[in-house]
Amino acid sequence: MGPFARKIKRIGGRFYINPDGLEWRRSKWSRPVQAYLKYAEKCMTKKADLVISDNTGIEGYIKQMYPWAKTTFIAYGTDLSPSGLSKNDSKVKDFYKKWAIKDKGYYLIVGRFVPENNYETAIREFMTSSSERDLVIICNYEGNAYFEDLRQKTEFDKDKRIKFVGTVYDRPLLTYIREQAFAYIHGHEVGGTNPGLLEALAHTDLNLVLITEFNYTVALDAARYWTQDSGSLAQLINQFDKQENFAEYGQRAKEIIVNYYTWEKIVEEYEDLFLHES
Repeated sequence: MGPFARKIKRIGGRFYINPDGLEWRRSKWSRPVQAYLKYAEKCMTKKADLVISDNTGIEGYIKQMYPWAKTTFIAYGTDLSPSGLSKNDSKVKDFYKKWAIKDKGYYLIVGRFVPENNYETAIREFMTSSSERDLVIICNYEGNAYFEDLRQKTEFDKDKRIKFVGTVYDRPLLTYIREQAFAYIHGHEVGGTNPGLLEALAHTDLNLVLITEFNYTVALDAARYWTQDSGSLAQLINQFDKQENFAEYGQRAKEIIVNYYTWEKIVEEYEDLFLHES
C-alpha cells in the first residue's frame, strides 16, 4: 500500500482504508504469511490518513495496537427486503424436493468454507444434539480439500441430517431459505461485521451465534450465544429445538438492523465523512 499512498498524497489526495477484518488471524495462512500480514497491517495504519472499521471491535483493536492511527467506525449494511417467495413457487419446491427439507425443518449455515468459520465444531455439536431437523449448509465446498478433511474428522456423511447443498446465488431463493430456517448457526470468529450475520438477523428469527467480541457487538441481545467448548452449541440446540415461537428474538434482530445497519444509513455516513474530510 505504501507506494500507492505516496502517489495519492503527492497529488493532494487522502488515503483511507477499511481493513475489513484481521486477515493475519486466518488459519489458512502459514505462520510466515501470518507474520507478514501482521506487519503489513501495522504499515497500513502508518500510511493511512484514516482507518475506517466496520465493527467497533475492530476499531478498538486498531486503537489499542496502533495508538498513532486515526480511526472511525462505519458499519457494513444489509437489506431487510423479504424474499417475495412462497412455498408454492417452483424454485422453492425444486430446492426443497432436491434436498428433502421443509419450512422450519432445518438449521442453516451460510458462509465461506474455511476452518475459522468453525464448521467442524458446528457439525460435531449438531450431530451430538437430539434434533430431528436437518442441518443445511450453503457453502463453496466443491473441490475444497477441507471438505474431505472434515468428513474424515466428523464422519458427517453417516448422519443423514447433515446436508451440504453447495452455493445458492439466487438472491430471493437464498432469502427465502433464511426466512424459513428454524435457526441460523453462525460460527465466524475472524473479521469485523460479517455480512452473513447481518442477513441472518434481517431474515431469521432464531440465531445461534459463536460468542466473539465482533459478533456480540452486532447481534447484542437478539441472539443466543455458544462457545467452542464441547457441548455448548449442542445444549443450545436441544434447549430451543422443541420450542416454536421466536418472534421476540426476530423483532429485536430487525430493530438492530433498522437502527444501525441499513444501506441508507451506511451511505449517509460515508457521504458525511467524505464531504467533511474534503
